[in-house]
Amino acid sequence: MQNALWSLGGVPAEHRTDSLSAAFKNLEQSAQADLTDRVDALCRHYGMTPTRNTKGVAHENGSIESPNGHLKRAICDALIMRGSRDFEDLSGYRRFIDEVVGRINARNAKRIDLERASLKPLPARRTTDYEEVTVRVTSSGGFLLRKVFYTVPSRLIGHQLRARIYDDRLDMFLGASCLVTLPRARATRHGPHQHVVNYHHVIHSLRKKPMALMGLVYRDQLFPRQAFRDMLAFLLEQTGEREACRMAVNLLALAHDRGCEAELAAQLEEDLRQKRRPDIAALRALFAPPLDSLPGVEVQMADLSSYDQLLGNAPVAEEAAA
Repeated sequence: MQNALWSLGGVPAEHRTDSLSAAFKNLEQSAQADLTDRVDALCRHYGMTPTRNTKGVAHENGSIESPNGHLKRAICDALIMRGSRDFEDLSGYRRFIDEVVGRINARNAKRIDLERASLKPLPARRTTDYEEVTVRVTSSGGFLLRKVFYTVPSRLIGHQLRARIYDDRLDMFLGASCLVTLPRARATRHGPHQHVVNYHHVIHSLRKKPMALMGLVYRDQLFPRQAFRDMLAFLLEQTGEREACRMAVNLLALAHDRGCEAELAAQLEEDLRQKRRPDIAALRALFAPPLDSLPGVEVQMADLSSYDQLLGNAPVAEEAAA
């Protein structure tokens, strides 16, 4: 709603919702009170009067529900025209939605301009659109937040961090410094725990104990691309667990050290098509930095006789000082 107000360029006098019973039904009492307080604080910041529809009178919000249906159908039609519902990432999907909404708003531009004259001005700044909690990084290199395990760089083990929880991400602070941003995941109330794992955070520990890879509950989420998962499965069929884990960890370490994740995944896909095991030494040579990119350093060794001269002049210097 805050994004909508700033896009609109003004604030209405009243904010109307339905009774929200469906949203509150499965929440604990403390969570219900917290959500109510946050909505009230948001309305106070923007100077809106919060109101709600009469319970049981469904038609009171018809002017809002009907455009929602139109928007959903427009999005569905745009997906059909696009030919695919798959997107590379969340940002790509958001751009797609913004384009659909922008076309609808363009058709309603005159009506929006008429309403804009009745809006109050925006406040000087936005209000907070995040929650803040404190977490401690355990010896496993991560922390548990709302049934989701997140990994962070190993240097943060033992530290207490402040997490700003946004709709789509977590910003992790140590003191006043934002150290890392993590994608947010959600677990259902009665469902299993979820994991948000970055192999860059745990690769140093795995190098010391490659066999730990077999027991990781988040092993599937650890691999950044499907080719790495498929290669581990292939290695487990061709070799024992110890050798398969060692080679899989070496592949992850190579991707981490040389920054060649996409290129290495393409090479692994070719190895899988050929049904051959990856040659770690050859891959390291393939993705080694080019020699001409390394600076040439020439070290001029000092003549050792100069130290004899310094030692020989030491008594003279002492006499002069006296």
